[in-house]
Amino acid sequence: MGFIIRWLVAFALLAATFNPTEWNYTSWVARNFSDQMPLAVLIGLLLAAGYIIYLRATLRSIGGFGMLLVAAIIGAVLWVLYDYGVFTLRNDAAMVWLGLVTLATVLGIGLSWSHVRRRLSGQSDMDDIGD
Repeated sequence: MGFIIRWLVAFALLAATFNPTEWNYTSWVARNFSDQMPLAVLIGLLLAAGYIIYLRATLRSIGGFGMLLVAAIIGAVLWVLYDYGVFTLRNDAAMVWLGLVTLATVLGIGLSWSHVRRRLSGQSDMDDIGD
């Protein structure tokens, strides 16, 4: 259940920043920055804080190579699904949502990896000793 919550928060963070609908931070800022500058800056800083938390934890747990490896595995799975005709690449909005799901999965795995490794190996990270 912990992974699902971490994944959902990562997906919400990514989708709140950008998605193919008009309901996202980048579209809202493009339309309202001059009228809503203080609110735009505040929300931007909150989103940046969320990204810093997720990216730092992901880089510490699986590293840059691990992030690339997870993304490559997801890419290979999507390639197989495409090859078997499960989906097509004709819908741009669907491809953006698929990219958001992929990025959320990379971040969710990165944030959860220390917990998984501790359960599998019985070894704790140095940051986990006080827990």
